[in-house]
Amino acid sequence: MAKINLLPWRAARRKQREREFYMLLGASLVAGALVFLGAMLFMDSRIDNQQARNHYLEGENKLLDAKIVKIDKLDKEKARLLARKQIIEQLQANRSQMVHLFDELVKTIPDGARLSGLKQSGDTLTLEGHAQSNASVANYMRSLDASQWLSHADLKKSEAKGDDKKNRFMFGLDVKLRKAGTEQTVPDTTGGAAPAKPSIPVAAPATPPPTRPATPPAAAPTPTTPATPVAGGKS
Repeated sequence: MAKINLLPWRAARRKQREREFYMLLGASLVAGALVFLGAMLFMDSRIDNQQARNHYLEGENKLLDAKIVKIDKLDKEKARLLARKQIIEQLQANRSQMVHLFDELVKTIPDGARLSGLKQSGDTLTLEGHAQSNASVANYMRSLDASQWLSHADLKKSEAKGDDKKNRFMFGLDVKLRKAGTEQTVPDTTGGAAPAKPSIPVAAPATPPPTRPATPPAAAPTPTTPATPVAGGKS
């Protein structure tokens, strides 16, 4: 006799497939959630690491900015000290310049002229005074040009004022100061300026020592022959 299954097997199999489907769907959702959570944790760690690096770089940049400011201050301090050192060296080199300057002013001023004002601006000296005539001013300028510490006398003004014959002309001169070690120039015959050669002392010819008269050598003593005794005979 043939067996006929009258149970609803199709419905049971459908329910089993639905159950398997929901199980796979839940497993997929759980796996997706785990992957998503892992990706979020990984990205958060990367972001935190990058932020830590950014904070470190910002701190190092602040330190570098502070060091740059300190270096700028040191550079300014160095420039200020170098400027002071240069001024001190210049004063040290020119400390005797004023003494020579006033000495040269006294030596170069000619008769018939006198100074009434003196002003210095850098290496330029402005002289003001009165002179008896323009010839005295010209002589004064020539003396200044020939000086060892003054040069390039430039006449600014020369005008006659008053009735005083001794101090009739008022003049103004600009003179350049020579630096220490500057070579003085003297005009040559060709119209140019040739450096003055330092005078070299000429040594006096050596005088030969006085000769003593040669004394003749003493004569050798002549040998004396001894006398031979004479033998006396008895007769």
